[in-house]
Order: sequence, then structure tokens, then C-alpha cells
Amino acid sequence: MSNGVLAPLRRRLSRTFAGQSEGVPEWELALEKGGDAGYFPPDSVTWRVHGGMTPIVGGIRALLTQALNPGVLAGVVDHSYYREDPLARLARTIRWVFTVTYGDTVAAHRACEHVRRRHDAVVGRYIDGLGEAREYSANDPELLAWVHLAFTDAFLGAYEYVRGPLAPGLADQYVREWATAGELMGVAEPPRSLAELREQLTAYDDGARLAHSPRLDEVVGFLRRLPLDPLLVPGYRTLFAAAIDSMSDRHIELLGLNRQAVRHGLLPARQGAQVTLAVVGLALGSPGPSEEAARRRLARLGVL
Repeated sequence: MSNGVLAPLRRRLSRTFAGQSEGVPEWELALEKGGDAGYFPPDSVTWRVHGGMTPIVGGIRALLTQALNPGVLAGVVDHSYYREDPLARLARTIRWVFTVTYGDTVAAHRACEHVRRRHDAVVGRYIDGLGEAREYSANDPELLAWVHLAFTDAFLGAYEYVRGPLAPGLADQYVREWATAGELMGVAEPPRSLAELREQLTAYDDGARLAHSPRLDEVVGFLRRLPLDPLLVPGYRTLFAAAIDSMSDRHIELLGLNRQAVRHGLLPARQGAQVTLAVVGLALGSPGPSEEAARRRLARLGVL
């Protein structure tokens, strides 16, 4: 595709992901600064999984998975402006993930501390899956752990769904590496292997901590039909279908969805995602500005 054809798509994608249609956000350029190599080197599995375009599918899947926990869901519904500004949370999530992945250790700590400060005010009450009223805080260890599990599972799952399985041992390595991000966010015992990740995910499905509810239906319905620029809607629906298709049967059941009902377009979900992400990659370029900024910092430090 020519640049002329891709330019309108590039502007709309940049506005969606970065909040501006032209130029590179200052926070991404700032990843060039710093005095150390950060927590994840360029040959890490984290760079591989978080690079490219598969984090878009991973981000959708992570939001859906997080929402299965009524406490996390209550925090989103009660304390965010997800309807008025539906892309703000996505943009903040992207900034946090890329800063921790590509920034130096100071930037990573600062990004996590910023999120934790925002969480201080996110408190309230909710009804769990057994009908019991419970208090919540976004910095509660149990909720923080679920969010970390959801991120880890979603980004790894989306990568392998779109790109194919990692070589033996690399999925374990990714879970072990990304445990650092969990610790920075205050998660006490993040999983350090794929088996531990699956075990901890399953343990949450105890009837109380994961649940289907009318409130969940409302949020999932909103995410399914996100009010985007019309040029982006067909691609988003394809990627939403892929995010659902990549999830476990149990989590899809809890969401009240099924794979066929959300399918969009003529292609199978995985193939549709591969084509859509390839077009997005052509529009945005690869590697992305966060990775390029990190590489400039590493070159300055003599690491590359």
C-alpha cells in the first residue's frame, strides 16, 4: 500500500493509541533518556511479545479478562469515564506497558508509582459472585494480582494466537520476566512459569471472585461496539472477535459470549486478525517509537 492510502489510517490510529494524530508523544521520546538498560533487554521474550502489533489484541483481551472480577469491574465502572472517554484507559495502559517494557528502571518505577497513586482514590463496595457485599480498593493485593494475571495471560495468549506458539520454554520465560512488572505494582507472588499462571488463574474461579453479571454485560457490550472513527470500526470488530476467540472456553462462558456470535468478516478469526494487524503495522511502522527510543538509549549506554 502507498503512503497516500495509509496516511488517513495512520492519523486515526495515532489519535486512538497516542491521543494525537501527528508526531510522537513526549512520553515515548523520553524513553531515550535514562541511565540504565531497564528491566528487559532487547533479546528478552518481553520485547518479543510486546513488540509488533499483537498487543492490540492482547489489550482488548486483558480488559475483558480483568472485567470478569467484580471488584476490578466495580472500580472501572464507578471511578472511570470509560463511556465519556473510552480510549483514555487504553492510552494509559499502553503508556504503562511500554514504559515498563522499554524504559530504564527509574522510568519503570515512576510509571508504576503513578498508577498506584491513581488507585488510591479507587475504593468502594461491590457484590461478589456469591451475592455478598464486599469492599474494594484498586490497590488491594487480590485485585492487583488478578490484573497482573490478566495482563500476562492476555499478552502472551494474543502473541501465540496470532504469531504461533513460542519455542519450548519461552512462554515460561515470558511469565518469569513479566513477574517483575507485577512486583513493581505490588503483587506479592506473581507467577513465574506458565503452569503457575494457569494455576493462579484457575484458583480465582471459585464462584465469588469471577462472575457474570448485568454490569459485566453492559461493559462488554460497550467494548464490543466501541465508538471509534468509522474507518477503524471494521478492523476493531475483527480484532475484538480475535480476542474472544483466543480466550479459554471458561472465560468466554463467564463473559456470556461465544466465538461464532462475535465473528466479524469473511475470514476465520485468527486469519482476520493477522490481515488486520499487518495493515496496522504498515500504517504505524515497525519497530514502534517506544522501541526505537529505547534502542537509542541502549546505544548511548554502549549496551547495543
